Amino acid sequence: MKNKRALILLNLGTPQSPKPRDVGTYLKEFLMDPFVVDIPWIFRWILVHLLIVPRRKVASGKLYQSIWTERGSPLLFHLQDLRDRVVSELGDPSCQVEIAMRYGEPSIEQALRRVQAENCNQITVFPLYPQYAESSTRSSRREVKRVAALLGIGKIDFIPAFYADPSFIRSYVELVQAAFDQGRPEHLLMSFHGLPERHVKRTDRSDGRTHCLPERESVGGSCCDQITVANRDCYRAQCFDTARKIAAGVGLKKNEYSVSFQSRLGRTVWIRPYTDVVIPELARKGVKKLAVACPSFVADCLETLEENGIRGTEAFHSAGGKDFTAIPCPNSEATWVKAVVEIFRKFEERLTTERGASVHASDVSPDAMLD
Repeated sequence: MKNKRALILLNLGTPQSPKPRDVGTYLKEFLMDPFVVDIPWIFRWILVHLLIVPRRKVASGKLYQSIWTERGSPLLFHLQDLRDRVVSELGDPSCQVEIAMRYGEPSIEQALRRVQAENCNQITVFPLYPQYAESSTRSSRREVKRVAALLGIGKIDFIPAFYADPSFIRSYVELVQAAFDQGRPEHLLMSFHGLPERHVKRTDRSDGRTHCLPERESVGGSCCDQITVANRDCYRAQCFDTARKIAAGVGLKKNEYSVSFQSRLGRTVWIRPYTDVVIPELARKGVKKLAVACPSFVADCLETLEENGIRGTEAFHSAGGKDFTAIPCPNSEATWVKAVVEIFRKFEERLTTERGASVHASDVSPDAMLD
């Protein structure tokens, strides 16, 4: 049988429309994921169906309306464009490229059925989340495996977190550099999606889990200053590593950029510092020209366009700032398309090498061992 491969580009998801009903459907699927809201099922159901969604579907619908386009959801059409350009860049008819969303459509099942119908005997899923997190990466892998088992599909390979991959870093450096070339900001803020602190503490590999967050910082230093064995699966540490590499690529000094975390939900403590606090603080400290990039996202969406682009601009101006630049995500830019293909090809080469020899635990990507 001729070797036919498939590459599935997987992102998180989007409602079908900004109408409250569609937003509510999306929010229920998203928030009922135990990796997202990690409390017992019955309490999660009550919280999501009776408290969160009835209140948020209308308000969130209005936010989605502010970023909706003639082509629909930016996250979806950027993923569609990425697929088309990856197909062209690959130039390989033996590799079928599909797209899927963890929540909503096109669904994981739809993508798997399409590659199954084409008799693909080597399936690679590329979760488009640069940094590893249980609520995105692990959840997506588990769902792909669950659906694949129902369809009778055997082994599926997953491209691991690519937060430090040189080609991914280059794609962001290019975007940041373009913003700086148009009029150098005084400061760059790299805003990553937030997580509850308990999520990152669960990935602490040190004895007694004493490396992470306050436990480490209480004795001096930061737990995220470098990637170590203890924090190699930590989302927050990976975000800081991504930021350091982007800053180095642009040539920024430590005092010329900051890192923050956005989109927190509920009353639990999330990883800090918080973007909605940092932006006005920078303005009050005298920063007049601020640029914001979002390197935990590879495609523009509600969090980048509305939360940072619209509300971030308003918060910065209200606190005395003057020029606010929301740097776009890579979307389907040429450098990112090349990066996707490069990461995929390197992964395939690695699989070929590993399958031709014994694979030791140390050879397996660290975050893959968490599944």
